[in-house]
Amino acid sequence: MNNRLVFLTFFSSLTLLVTLSVCACTVSKNQISVTNNQSVYGRVMQSGKLRCAYVIYPPSCMKDPNTGELSGISVDALNLIAKKLGLTLEWNEEVGWGTMLEGLETKRYDIVATAVWTNVSRAKVAAFSKALFYTPLYACVKAGDHRFSKDLSRVNSADIKIATIDGGIGQIVADEDFPKSHILSMPQMTDLAQNLLNVVGNKADITFADPFTVFRYTKNNPGTIENISIRKPLRIFPDCWMFKRGEFEFKAMLDTVLDEVINSGAMDKIINKYEQEPGEIYRVALPYQLPTKPN
Repeated sequence: MNNRLVFLTFFSSLTLLVTLSVCACTVSKNQISVTNNQSVYGRVMQSGKLRCAYVIYPPSCMKDPNTGELSGISVDALNLIAKKLGLTLEWNEEVGWGTMLEGLETKRYDIVATAVWTNVSRAKVAAFSKALFYTPLYACVKAGDHRFSKDLSRVNSADIKIATIDGGIGQIVADEDFPKSHILSMPQMTDLAQNLLNVVGNKADITFADPFTVFRYTKNNPGTIENISIRKPLRIFPDCWMFKRGEFEFKAMLDTVLDEVINSGAMDKIINKYEQEPGEIYRVALPYQLPTKPN
């Protein structure tokens, strides 16, 4: 009888241990599931860290070749916002235009800190902050080439070649506006100035570039490139931070603080620091009108 009692006691204890182990494993799996499905907002606020990817693209993001330090309009603005929110920025990865979306999907980083231009293809898979500023896109040809000066639609011809970067906005504009023309496309990490070099070197007839790229190139190569759309840019793009779709809390937080930075004039000071020529970068219009004094 005593042996039977000892056996039952042992069996009950063993059963309890197995049950507790199963429960512990179940809790552990649930905790892992919650962690994996945690929102960007939740993870950032819990850790106090915002993981950033970046694309080298002046004046939005630049890297010192000696120190590796990052600077630029987007970088400075995000540093300011992080400071206001009490967050630390982690610069995890340098990416290209065609690869930056992949890291958001696989959660290697939380945000692309270089402000990017919004477009339809990106909007299908990513979300964006409010605009930090706006950038015009110009059509540029070799100096002295007047074939398209009066009628840019003449670019849409099979005997015309457009210099672009793989996955870049220029390529999208070329496909949408000038589908009959041919494309001379360079790899993603190519300096945008290479498109202008290809035009000057007669490898292409025309390219599309932002004001900063044009200014930087013409400063070192005066009299070689002509902007034929300065009065009416091909496009005007909002420059926005990009992050994973569906992160509504994260977007609301960023946009709220960004509004404060813009409305306080802090964004103007950051832009003034990097603008090479007056009017090169389009500011965000203030969302209100000052009251007029009665007569």
